[in-house]
Amino acid sequence: MRRLQINHITTYQFSGAVELTPHTLRLRPREGHDQHIESSQLIITPPAELHWQRDAEENTIAVASFTQATQKLVINSTITIQKFDIEPHNFLVAEHAVDYPFAYTTEEAIALTPYTQIQSPTDKDDLKRWLADIWQPAEQIQTFALLLRLNQKIYQSFDYIKREEEGVQPPGITLTSQAGSCRDLANLMMLAARKLGFASRFVSGYVHTGEDNIQEGSTHAWTEIFIPGAGWKGFDPTFGNLAGSSHIAVSVSRRAELTPPISGGFYGSPGTTMEVDVQVNEIM
Repeated sequence: MRRLQINHITTYQFSGAVELTPHTLRLRPREGHDQHIESSQLIITPPAELHWQRDAEENTIAVASFTQATQKLVINSTITIQKFDIEPHNFLVAEHAVDYPFAYTTEEAIALTPYTQIQSPTDKDDLKRWLADIWQPAEQIQTFALLLRLNQKIYQSFDYIKREEEGVQPPGITLTSQAGSCRDLANLMMLAARKLGFASRFVSGYVHTGEDNIQEGSTHAWTEIFIPGAGWKGFDPTFGNLAGSSHIAVSVSRRAELTPPISGGFYGSPGTTMEVDVQVNEIM
């Protein structure tokens, strides 16, 4: 078991006094057999009334409602996590899915349909051309080996850039530029896996990288793919590894744009600056 502490501070500075609309906060990590919350503190200035709920994909969200005008909004989340997924490679693939291609069972297919769809025809064409160099129908390969190959291809072929702009790049832009943020690479991995017939979803959260911390000061994103027998397994194309005890999942979704840590608006004079500081440290 590992213990990790996340301190995530987001500061908005407005050009004048504004009235804040309700803000949706996706800051509380998901809990399960592999991840437990030991302690959690959320401090918001100006004060807000919080309403906690779970969304359709079982993410815990808080809706913060404000009653007073302000020129500055600070959201400070401090969470201590216990991590138990020390051996991410320790799993068995169901017999019918050991070799690729395979078909999900009828029950699996019904539940996984939202995670298999690619909406844009352009995205489908871009992904088809790119995937031709990764796998051809005549090749016999194990399912997990193919997914590792895909993960490594993105890790080795694309440059990581820290993009400050909101949103996620379409895969065509990422493929053309050969570069992207962690969320762009995770989105590419997710859609490429879907093009190969896998159910996949976008994961937003945090990662502890120790001294080699290219993610310092920001959140992180990766991809989960459903493998029969193993369940949802995380693949991190930014680092080329499996998600494990260093990854802290907060929010999952069928679409990358549905997982922002903080979303909301305001009424007042235009002009806003935002500063985000994220620190993930291992503690004893």
